[in-house]
Amino acid sequence: METTGKLIRKQSLEKLYNILATGRKIYAPVPNSDRQTEYKYNPAYSEISYEHIRSTLSVKNVVFPKVENLLFFSNSKTETIITDIDLHRIPEVVLWGTHPCDNAAVDVLRSIFCWDIKDEFFSARLEKLTVIGLSCHLSDEFCFCTSVGLKPDSTKGSDILLSRLENGDYRADILTPKGEEIVSLSPELFESLSGGKVLITEVKQKFSHQQVTANLAGAFEHPFWIENSLRCIGCGACAYLCPTCACFDIQDETKGKNGRRYRSWDSCGFGLFTLHTSGHNPRSVQSQRWRQRIMHKFSYMPERNESLGCVGCGRCSSGCPVDMNIAEQLQELQSI
Repeated sequence: METTGKLIRKQSLEKLYNILATGRKIYAPVPNSDRQTEYKYNPAYSEISYEHIRSTLSVKNVVFPKVENLLFFSNSKTETIITDIDLHRIPEVVLWGTHPCDNAAVDVLRSIFCWDIKDEFFSARLEKLTVIGLSCHLSDEFCFCTSVGLKPDSTKGSDILLSRLENGDYRADILTPKGEEIVSLSPELFESLSGGKVLITEVKQKFSHQQVTANLAGAFEHPFWIENSLRCIGCGACAYLCPTCACFDIQDETKGKNGRRYRSWDSCGFGLFTLHTSGHNPRSVQSQRWRQRIMHKFSYMPERNESLGCVGCGRCSSGCPVDMNIAEQLQELQSI
């Protein structure tokens, strides 16, 4: 559908928030006591942050939960009774104030979970999700969205994208039928737009992702991987912070005769991730696991999923305890 630009005044945002909070769960950014930002369900509007650069964790858990039940079971002497999860009970969720990198990450996850076989759990959550994004008027040295084909005001993944105007009001770009549905709940809050400067931060391009992808085709045995993984401790923080990492494990947990099957986040950076029952591990050292992480995001996914596995949010670099700065490594890969 054609993008429609509207004006929504600063004081009208709270009214819209309260309307949406009736009958929906809203996931919104809130500063915590450590001066970091975390997303919470249905916070008071007065708590919400519009000044954060990035939240500590991404928001991927709204469509890909950290731990998600797949089924329940009960054993008897003669049979096992399986109870499926009722996906119709998944609530409607509104992502509020998420930046364009996080919103674009939802599309990346879609390319993974709906690539060959449609994941019914992911799809059900995505169907119930509406995204009210917020363009970035702030950035820092870890941001590199422009290096992976995005911008601080990219509309990809948003149903409505808010962009701050110089006077403190917001431009609201209505991008999808879900966005139109939000507007229809209270159309008087959305006024005609008559100009006004939009405040958008500048994020300089650090590398060409196309060149990185091209260079990776012949770099599988390059000494780069050993040299640049020596300080990696395999903690998995980068994967757990990343909005596009989708590795998971599936476990059965029992208590007496009853139990559940669930999936939970995992990481290809862990040594146990590829460990075979025989004891053989095809990626037995950290350099091989680091290579897998980069190759998957910038080579395998563009070929198979027609998407990059990175949105340039910078969380993996800002949150790494040993300063494994992925943007710096991608800059080096561009020139090998």
